[in-house]
Amino acid sequence: MDLTVPDAAPEAAQRTSPLTLPVVLVGVVLVAMSISGTAVALPSIGRDLGASGSPLNWVVAGYNLAFAAMTLVAGSTADRIGRRRVFVFSALVFAAGFAVTAASLSIVLTDIARIVSGAGGAGIMAAGGAILASEYEGAARNRAFALMGTMAGVGIAIGPTLSGLLIAVTGWRGGFAVFTVVGLLIVFGGTRIRESRASGSRTDRLGSGLFVAALTLLMYALIEAPELGWTHPAVLATAVAGFAALAVFALVQRRSAAPVLAPSLVANRGFMGWSMATLTTSIGFLGVLVFLPTYLQAAGGMSPALSGTAMLLLTAPVLAAPLAASGLVNRGVSARLLITLALAFVTAGNLWLTALDSERALATAAVPLLLIGIGMGASFGITDGQAMALVPAESVGMAAGFINTLRGAAEALVIAAFSASLIGLLTGRLGDGARAAAVSAGRTSADGRASELEAFTWSWRVTQLGVGLLCLVLAIIVALLIFGGKTGARRAE
Repeated sequence: MDLTVPDAAPEAAQRTSPLTLPVVLVGVVLVAMSISGTAVALPSIGRDLGASGSPLNWVVAGYNLAFAAMTLVAGSTADRIGRRRVFVFSALVFAAGFAVTAASLSIVLTDIARIVSGAGGAGIMAAGGAILASEYEGAARNRAFALMGTMAGVGIAIGPTLSGLLIAVTGWRGGFAVFTVVGLLIVFGGTRIRESRASGSRTDRLGSGLFVAALTLLMYALIEAPELGWTHPAVLATAVAGFAALAVFALVQRRSAAPVLAPSLVANRGFMGWSMATLTTSIGFLGVLVFLPTYLQAAGGMSPALSGTAMLLLTAPVLAAPLAASGLVNRGVSARLLITLALAFVTAGNLWLTALDSERALATAAVPLLLIGIGMGASFGITDGQAMALVPAESVGMAAGFINTLRGAAEALVIAAFSASLIGLLTGRLGDGARAAAVSAGRTSADGRASELEAFTWSWRVTQLGVGLLCLVLAIIVALLIFGGKTGARRAE
């Protein structure tokens, strides 16, 4: 079967609304900010609602879980019922979740509202990517996805800072209310976007339910394991159930007439290679972004503001590199060569961080942070566009959902696994779980500071070694996939 998709007709391109790109990009930056910035509000939320521990952590984890679990389903649904329709509805759900969070008087309601917002964010990202893929072609598509990557980088970079400023001026409730207002503006702007959908697509309700259940169970096990223990019955039961649901999901997709994740998409070596590339860079980026500021404050004696400024070494390149990488591709530079270099930068940066030194924390981290940031930014600029060029037009929503599912799952899993690794290694080194938890949060004791910092540094080095080696293995797999075999519907650059 010929899967080649012809270029869009000129008149179709002329019907693209001038609001399409701005509205999608605002949605992307808002979702990215809500991923990276909410953690800043946790202390204020905890004090106001009398919450701590796991219930408070679910304010962040619940959003990430829902985002990861619903992105693939949202993408397939967008192909079926309309990409604009899903985008607008998702933005409304996103805004409603933030409104309920702002007014919530209990941590349980807050957690539920955050899960709702995460589901809405998933639809914004998946349908937004599908809209760009269906509205633009060639170099215009590359630029659109480069801008999408840039806006995601902007959201990740400024999320903590802007959230902190909003909390300082309006309180944490006011900060969530601001997100609600912007979300409603996206709803209005989304109604001006041209509708598109895949003809004749149907719903795989069983597959959708199995996928959401599998990812939810696996995420729950990983998020709760550090607190409950890896051998706790609830952790073991949910992990086994999650893997079982994932296995059944794979079988159902092979037999479904309208799969949530088409087996042909998974069999597309080129598409899977580019998708694995975005998974690799997310793994190499998120742990450092979330946990290094705490180490810099504990070991380097930095203030929160100064450690946040230091993290610009990591985040600033994410703002500039996407457009630079896209521009190079549009001028004829091989996208496969660029992504190989990007993955090499991310891998090298993470392995370099195994030399982290508590006495010269920022000095030893500076170059690795730059390498990881440049690699992540370059990846943002090219992976989505190259991946989407390899799938048929009727599957772009599914493809966008799959890519963003990998990103969302990586974010949630890396944060949980990185924390579990640090605390587990610290506990083994210090022999005290409570003390290890305090040190991992940056709180060292006056009489044992030297030994605790030594243990903290050692734990960081071992964790980074694991992350770096994982990135190396994944980078090799990516290279094998994108440089070999057939690439699918439309060949990437």
